[in-house]
Amino acid sequence: MATPTENGCEVELEALARAVPQGEIVDEAVMLLKGFADPTRLRILAMLLEGEVCVHQIVDVLGMSQSAVSHQLRTLRGARLVSYSKRGRHVYYRLADEHVREMLNGVLSHSSEVVAP
Repeated sequence: MATPTENGCEVELEALARAVPQGEIVDEAVMLLKGFADPTRLRILAMLLEGEVCVHQIVDVLGMSQSAVSHQLRTLRGARLVSYSKRGRHVYYRLADEHVREMLNGVLSHSSEVVAP
């Protein structure tokens, strides 16, 4: 247990100040978290846990228009949560990297624990 400081708090202000990320890191983190902060985007990301998925499959599973799905995918690309490749007329999306997979698994696991009886 930490020793209380002169003001009665347990953590020194200097230590707290060092713990606060720099502005650019905060901005990037906020953009990344916004990618997770929408039900449709979270569903798309969950589908991508299965591997590379064609846009048409996302449209079919979600029952949304292609333009609505494309809008969400554009946001996910902007947040650097997904990457894509084109093969002929088809576009395939996948999670950007293992960090995204770990974050998504953590979010879904924690949510399952909260919801489970």
